[in-house]
Amino acid sequence: MKRNFGITYHEKFRQYDLGPGHPFRGDRFENVKRFFEEKGIFQHPNVHVLRPEPATKEDLLMVHDESYINHIFELAEKSMPYDIETPTSPTILEAALLIVGGSILCARMVCENKMARAISLGGGLHHAGRNYGGGFCLFNDVAIAVEYARRKCGIKRVLIIDYDVHFGNGTSDIYYEDPNVLFISIHQDPRTIYPGTGFIEQVGRKAGEGFNVNVPLPPGTGDETYLHVVREVFVPLAEEFKPDIIFGNGGSDPHFADSLGNLNLSMRGFFELSRLIVGVSERVCDGKLVLMTGSGYNPSVLPGCWYALAAGVIGLEDLDVEEPYPPPAESPWSRNKAMEMLQNLKRVLSKYWKCFR
Repeated sequence: MKRNFGITYHEKFRQYDLGPGHPFRGDRFENVKRFFEEKGIFQHPNVHVLRPEPATKEDLLMVHDESYINHIFELAEKSMPYDIETPTSPTILEAALLIVGGSILCARMVCENKMARAISLGGGLHHAGRNYGGGFCLFNDVAIAVEYARRKCGIKRVLIIDYDVHFGNGTSDIYYEDPNVLFISIHQDPRTIYPGTGFIEQVGRKAGEGFNVNVPLPPGTGDETYLHVVREVFVPLAEEFKPDIIFGNGGSDPHFADSLGNLNLSMRGFFELSRLIVGVSERVCDGKLVLMTGSGYNPSVLPGCWYALAAGVIGLEDLDVEEPYPPPAESPWSRNKAMEMLQNLKRVLSKYWKCFR
């Protein structure tokens, strides 16, 4: 049986450009499109390029407070920044709504079984909460896509695996009391990076206690340790939780050459991570998976990392990309700190999950 895979793209994604000197530039989308075309991924017989419509205010209201939405629209109209690192303008807002629309489209296509898996290019704006933005994010497309799946497609249980180098504080806050959304964030130790939160002890609250899982990794963590930790945490939790769909969130910023992070994944590591997530989705939720690849701040490695993630999603057998720089060796210190963290995390989670008892 032929399996179809969707990838969103719109030429106006490039308008999500936060300005000269800013790490988030809009040319990432054109560079990725060119790289994907060179590699033949858009010409793959099972891959369909999905052209999104902009998200509506009604879509945004599934997650965000109306007063916050209105505030962003007013700022954008005047081209005033939300904060020092998150500018707005009419063109940025237009692109943001298209990116959110892309994540909604991916969720719809997968939930309706029109696509086996889908990739939202530019998605994963995980620092926006219900009534706040920041960290380059205005609206949380991850949560909006989740809510679309829950409200419009009858999805009951959702697992979000956030492997961005930064903790997904907005997504975490939105689902902190929700036992039907298991949020797992694998990120760099928050004592060493923005947004400075995402610790092991932050496990959720009220009915959601135990359903917020933070996996803070020490700087320097490389492929072998990173993938080991993912297998030790994400895999057993997914098998015990049994979600109806998995949403993955993260671009290239855990790469060893990224300018805003200090984890040491290689392009091969991203490919193996993607394949691992796909394999788990096949076992626990009939393969239903949406990946959102938005982050990354080194233009030399971003297209290759996004391609590595996409290659895993569409089931390519191998990865034909070369690193522009030699990968660093992982230090014993990083390995030991990660293993110590993993032991502590399992002890904390054993209160809530049988797989860690």
